[in-house]
Amino acid sequence: MAQSWMDLLFAHWTVSPEALRRTVPPPLELQTFEGQAWIGVTPFEVRNLRLRRMLPVPFLSSFPEINVRTYVTFGGKPGIFFFSLDAGSGLAVAAARTFYRLPYFHAHMAIERRAGELGYSSERKASESAPSAAFRGRYRPRGSVCPPAPGTLEHWLTERYCLYTFDDKQRVLRGEIHHPPWPLQSAEADITLNTMGDELGIELSRTPLLHFAARQDVVFWTLEPATSGLE
Repeated sequence: MAQSWMDLLFAHWTVSPEALRRTVPPPLELQTFEGQAWIGVTPFEVRNLRLRRMLPVPFLSSFPEINVRTYVTFGGKPGIFFFSLDAGSGLAVAAARTFYRLPYFHAHMAIERRAGELGYSSERKASESAPSAAFRGRYRPRGSVCPPAPGTLEHWLTERYCLYTFDDKQRVLRGEIHHPPWPLQSAEADITLNTMGDELGIELSRTPLLHFAARQDVVFWTLEPATSGLE
Protein backbone atom coordinates (compact mmCIF):
# COMPACT_ATOMS: atom_id res chain seq x y z
CA MET A 1 0.00 0.00 0.00
CA ALA A 2 1.16 3.52 -0.75
CA GLN A 3 -0.01 6.96 0.34
CA SER A 4 1.17 10.53 0.79
CA TRP A 5 1.07 12.40 4.09
CA MET A 6 0.43 16.13 3.71
CA ASP A 7 1.00 19.02 6.13
CA LEU A 8 1.97 16.81 9.04
CA LEU A 9 2.64 18.14 12.52
CA PHE A 10 4.83 16.18 14.92
CA ALA A 11 3.86 17.26 18.45
CA HIS A 12 5.93 15.39 21.04
CA TRP A 13 5.78 15.40 24.82
CA THR A 14 8.23 13.92 27.31
CA VAL A 15 6.72 11.32 29.61
CA SER A 16 8.32 9.45 32.47
CA PRO A 17 9.36 5.97 31.32
CA GLU A 18 7.46 4.43 34.24
CA ALA A 19 4.18 6.08 33.25
CA LEU A 20 4.50 5.13 29.60
CA ARG A 21 5.93 1.64 30.08
CA ARG A 22 2.72 0.39 31.66
CA THR A 23 0.81 1.30 28.49
CA VAL A 24 3.11 -0.65 26.14
CA PRO A 25 2.21 -4.34 25.98
CA PRO A 26 5.02 -6.87 26.42
CA PRO A 27 7.12 -8.22 24.85
CA LEU A 28 7.66 -4.84 23.15
CA GLU A 29 10.31 -2.77 24.92
CA LEU A 30 9.78 0.94 25.43
CA GLN A 31 12.65 2.99 24.03
CA THR A 32 13.99 6.14 25.63
CA PHE A 33 16.29 8.92 24.45
CA GLU A 34 18.81 9.99 27.07
CA GLY A 35 16.59 8.42 29.72
CA GLN A 36 13.37 10.13 28.64
CA ALA A 37 10.34 8.53 27.01
CA TRP A 38 8.28 10.35 24.39
CA ILE A 39 4.68 10.30 23.16
CA GLY A 40 3.69 11.89 19.87
CA VAL A 41 0.45 13.25 18.41
CA THR A 42 0.56 13.68 14.63
CA PRO A 43 -2.28 15.33 12.69
CA PHE A 44 -2.04 15.29 8.88
CA GLU A 45 -3.97 14.57 5.68
CA VAL A 46 -3.74 11.30 3.77
CA ARG A 47 -3.78 11.63 0.00
CA ASN A 48 -3.46 9.19 -2.90
CA LEU A 49 -4.14 6.09 -0.80
CA ARG A 50 -3.82 3.09 -3.10
CA LEU A 51 -2.94 -0.56 -3.24
CA ARG A 52 0.11 -1.76 -5.13
CA ARG A 53 -0.19 -1.31 -8.91
CA MET A 54 -3.56 0.43 -8.53
CA LEU A 55 -4.67 4.04 -8.92
CA PRO A 56 -6.25 6.00 -6.07
CA VAL A 57 -10.04 5.70 -5.89
CA PRO A 58 -11.76 9.12 -6.12
CA PHE A 59 -13.47 10.27 -2.88
CA LEU A 60 -11.95 7.35 -0.92
CA SER A 61 -8.22 8.01 -1.12
CA SER A 62 -7.97 11.32 0.78
CA PHE A 63 -8.99 12.03 4.37
CA PRO A 64 -7.69 13.59 7.62
CA GLU A 65 -5.89 11.37 10.13
CA ILE A 66 -4.38 11.87 13.57
CA ASN A 67 -2.47 9.29 15.57
CA VAL A 68 -0.94 8.83 18.99
CA ARG A 69 2.36 6.94 19.11
CA THR A 70 5.42 6.03 21.09
CA TYR A 71 8.72 4.34 20.33
CA VAL A 72 9.60 0.74 20.99
CA THR A 73 11.96 -2.02 19.96
CA PHE A 74 11.58 -5.75 19.43
CA GLY A 75 14.32 -8.15 18.43
CA GLY A 76 16.72 -5.22 18.30
CA LYS A 77 14.70 -3.38 15.61
CA PRO A 78 13.35 0.07 16.57
CA GLY A 79 9.83 0.91 15.49
CA ILE A 80 6.56 2.69 16.25
CA PHE A 81 3.75 1.53 18.51
CA PHE A 82 0.39 3.22 17.92
CA PHE A 83 -1.97 3.75 20.83
CA SER A 84 -4.70 5.09 18.54
CA LEU A 85 -5.29 6.29 15.01
CA ASP A 86 -8.33 8.41 14.13
CA ALA A 87 -9.41 8.92 10.52
CA GLY A 88 -12.15 10.82 8.76
CA SER A 89 -12.97 7.84 6.50
CA GLY A 90 -15.06 4.98 7.85
CA LEU A 91 -13.92 2.74 4.99
CA ALA A 92 -10.26 3.42 5.74
CA VAL A 93 -10.85 2.66 9.42
CA ALA A 94 -12.50 -0.68 8.64
CA ALA A 95 -9.77 -1.68 6.18
CA ALA A 96 -6.91 -0.72 8.49
CA ARG A 97 -8.43 -2.56 11.43
CA THR A 98 -8.85 -5.67 9.29
CA PHE A 99 -5.59 -5.77 7.36
CA TYR A 100 -3.15 -3.89 9.62
CA ARG A 101 -4.68 -4.76 13.00
CA LEU A 102 -4.26 -1.21 14.25
CA PRO A 103 -6.53 0.62 16.73
CA TYR A 104 -8.23 2.88 14.20
CA PHE A 105 -11.33 4.89 15.09
CA HIS A 106 -13.75 6.90 12.96
CA ALA A 107 -13.82 10.60 13.82
CA HIS A 108 -15.45 13.86 12.77
CA MET A 109 -12.50 15.75 11.29
CA ALA A 110 -11.80 18.96 9.39
CA ILE A 111 -8.77 20.73 7.95
CA GLU A 112 -8.70 24.43 7.07
CA ARG A 113 -5.77 25.90 5.14
CA ARG A 114 -5.33 29.64 5.25
CA ALA A 115 -2.32 31.91 4.71
CA GLY A 116 0.24 29.18 5.29
CA GLU A 117 -1.46 27.94 8.45
CA LEU A 118 -3.40 24.74 9.14
CA GLY A 119 -6.53 24.65 11.26
CA TYR A 120 -7.17 21.08 12.39
CA SER A 121 -10.00 19.54 14.40
CA SER A 122 -10.87 15.96 15.31
CA GLU A 123 -13.50 14.45 17.58
CA ARG A 124 -13.84 10.69 17.79
CA LYS A 125 -17.31 9.34 17.05
CA ALA A 126 -18.89 7.94 20.18
CA SER A 127 -19.33 4.17 20.53
CA GLU A 128 -19.05 1.54 23.25
CA SER A 129 -15.62 0.46 21.95
CA ALA A 130 -14.21 3.94 21.31
CA PRO A 131 -12.93 5.99 24.26
CA SER A 132 -13.47 9.70 23.71
CA ALA A 133 -10.61 11.70 22.21
CA ALA A 134 -10.44 15.13 20.59
CA PHE A 135 -7.90 17.56 19.18
CA ARG A 136 -8.23 21.13 17.99
CA GLY A 137 -5.59 23.66 17.06
CA ARG A 138 -3.71 25.64 14.45
CA TYR A 139 -0.15 25.08 13.31
CA ARG A 140 2.34 26.45 10.82
CA PRO A 141 5.90 25.75 9.60
CA ARG A 142 8.82 28.01 10.48
CA GLY A 143 12.27 28.10 8.93
CA SER A 144 13.87 26.07 6.16
CA VAL A 145 13.61 22.35 5.46
CA CYS A 146 16.32 20.35 7.23
CA PRO A 147 16.34 16.54 7.25
CA PRO A 148 17.24 15.31 10.76
CA ALA A 149 20.86 14.32 11.35
CA PRO A 150 21.66 10.85 12.73
CA GLY A 151 22.15 10.87 16.48
CA THR A 152 19.80 13.79 17.11
CA LEU A 153 16.51 13.60 18.97
CA GLU A 154 14.65 14.64 15.80
CA HIS A 155 16.15 11.70 13.90
CA TRP A 156 15.33 9.28 16.74
CA LEU A 157 11.70 10.43 16.85
CA THR A 158 10.97 10.40 13.13
CA GLU A 159 13.27 8.11 11.17
CA ARG A 160 11.61 4.79 11.97
CA TYR A 161 10.87 2.20 9.36
CA CYS A 162 8.47 -0.28 10.90
CA LEU A 163 5.41 -0.49 13.11
CA TYR A 164 4.46 -3.13 15.66
CA THR A 165 1.09 -4.64 16.48
CA PHE A 166 -0.33 -8.01 17.60
CA ASP A 167 -2.34 -10.92 16.22
CA ASP A 168 -5.29 -12.61 17.95
CA LYS A 169 -2.90 -14.73 20.02
CA GLN A 170 -0.94 -11.64 21.12
CA ARG A 171 2.06 -12.56 18.98
CA VAL A 172 4.08 -9.60 17.73
CA LEU A 173 3.60 -8.56 14.11
CA ARG A 174 5.87 -6.16 12.23
CA GLY A 175 4.90 -3.96 9.29
CA GLU A 176 7.79 -2.56 7.30
CA ILE A 177 7.59 1.07 6.15
CA HIS A 178 9.66 2.90 3.55
CA HIS A 179 9.94 6.63 2.88
CA PRO A 180 12.60 9.25 2.08
CA PRO A 181 14.24 11.13 4.98
CA TRP A 182 11.76 13.44 6.67
CA PRO A 183 11.81 17.01 5.25
CA LEU A 184 11.41 18.57 8.69
CA GLN A 185 10.88 22.21 9.53
CA SER A 186 10.49 23.89 12.87
CA ALA A 187 6.86 24.62 13.71
CA GLU A 188 4.57 26.73 15.84
CA ALA A 189 1.19 25.61 17.14
CA ASP A 190 -1.76 26.92 19.13
CA ILE A 191 -3.40 23.80 20.54
CA THR A 192 -6.69 24.68 22.22
CA LEU A 193 -7.98 21.14 22.90
CA ASN A 194 -6.04 17.90 23.25
CA THR A 195 -7.51 14.85 24.98
CA MET A 196 -5.74 12.33 22.78
CA GLY A 197 -3.77 10.95 25.74
CA ASP A 198 -6.66 10.72 28.18
CA GLU A 199 -7.42 7.07 27.48
CA LEU A 200 -3.84 6.29 28.58
CA GLY A 201 -4.15 8.35 31.73
CA ILE A 202 -1.58 10.80 30.33
CA GLU A 203 -2.33 14.52 30.19
CA LEU A 204 -0.73 16.28 27.20
CA SER A 205 -1.05 19.88 28.33
CA ARG A 206 2.53 21.14 28.53
CA THR A 207 4.30 22.85 25.61
CA PRO A 208 5.36 20.17 23.11
CA LEU A 209 8.36 19.83 20.84
CA LEU A 210 7.06 20.72 17.35
CA HIS A 211 8.11 19.83 13.80
CA PHE A 212 6.35 20.14 10.46
CA ALA A 213 6.61 18.24 7.18
CA ALA A 214 4.84 19.48 4.06
CA ARG A 215 4.79 16.07 2.37
CA GLN A 216 6.00 12.53 2.87
CA ASP A 217 5.46 9.68 0.40
CA VAL A 218 5.16 6.32 2.16
CA VAL A 219 5.01 2.65 1.20
CA PHE A 220 3.72 -0.05 3.57
CA TRP A 221 4.30 -3.78 3.37
CA THR A 222 1.94 -6.43 4.74
CA LEU A 223 2.29 -7.54 8.34
CA GLU A 224 4.58 -10.47 9.12
CA PRO A 225 5.43 -12.30 12.37
CA ALA A 226 8.30 -10.58 14.15
CA THR A 227 11.05 -12.62 15.77
CA SER A 228 12.92 -11.69 18.92
CA GLY A 229 16.24 -12.81 17.51
CA LEU A 230 16.29 -15.72 19.96
CA GLU A 231 14.23 -18.15 17.88
